[in-house]
Amino acid sequence: MKNLLMSAAVGDIAGSAYEGKGKRIKDYDKVKMFSSRAHFTDDTVLTFACAEAFIDHLDMTWNLWKCANEHRHAGFSSTFKEWFGSHNPQPYRSLGNGSAMRCSSAGWLAKTEEECIRMATETASPTHNHPEGIKGAVATALTIFHLKNGKDKDFVREHLLNEYYPDWANKTYADIHDDYTFYSTCPGTVGPAMICFLDSKDYVNCIKLAISLGGDADTLAAIAGPMAYAFYKKMPDALVYQALKKLPDWMVDVSERFDQVVNAPTSEMLI
Repeated sequence: MKNLLMSAAVGDIAGSAYEGKGKRIKDYDKVKMFSSRAHFTDDTVLTFACAEAFIDHLDMTWNLWKCANEHRHAGFSSTFKEWFGSHNPQPYRSLGNGSAMRCSSAGWLAKTEEECIRMATETASPTHNHPEGIKGAVATALTIFHLKNGKDKDFVREHLLNEYYPDWANKTYADIHDDYTFYSTCPGTVGPAMICFLDSKDYVNCIKLAISLGGDADTLAAIAGPMAYAFYKKMPDALVYQALKKLPDWMVDVSERFDQVVNAPTSEMLI
């Protein structure tokens, strides 16, 4: 598989047009994958920053700080802006969904469940060291990890959604759609993103379901997108091409090199 990181970026870019009051949408049929307003946000910046840190053996905190400072206007929260504005950034016990939206590289890279948990924790810890912040990253990365290795949707629901977010485990997309609103926390976002994947028919369907929940659209789609790609193994080439055109050169480079590392023989991987 290739364009692994793009599975999050496409979701983020598609969802960006429906982010914010007055832009959120509940009507699936009115969702456009890439409207004229679509652009990458902090979700993509930090997804690629985590991946770059892994493949280039960089300090995770330093690389998140550096990349955020290079894209200051990408839509970061006020708390995260304070974090990367500091010369001595420290974790601030966030349980926000930012830990879940940036951790997909851990799921793609890990060779064992234990390694996946460790790597997901590493992506979250520089800022989201609250137990719920860590859990959101771990649950997301483990879902990607198990799906890429052949587990099915029943496994995800029974062993991941039920274990990490039992309050969402017995719900379908239809159950949550009408009353779902904006949540910025992992407990309010990761379970619904998993449900979007579980009730989807393909990658694009998953992204549109996530966006039309009417919540934190770009983040829901950035979390659900890699799950769908890990399971369906397909994304439309045209969407990937359009998304790549919106990214800066350093992200395109990281995307290509990340694929090479993940697809290299095990003996050649240096994580």
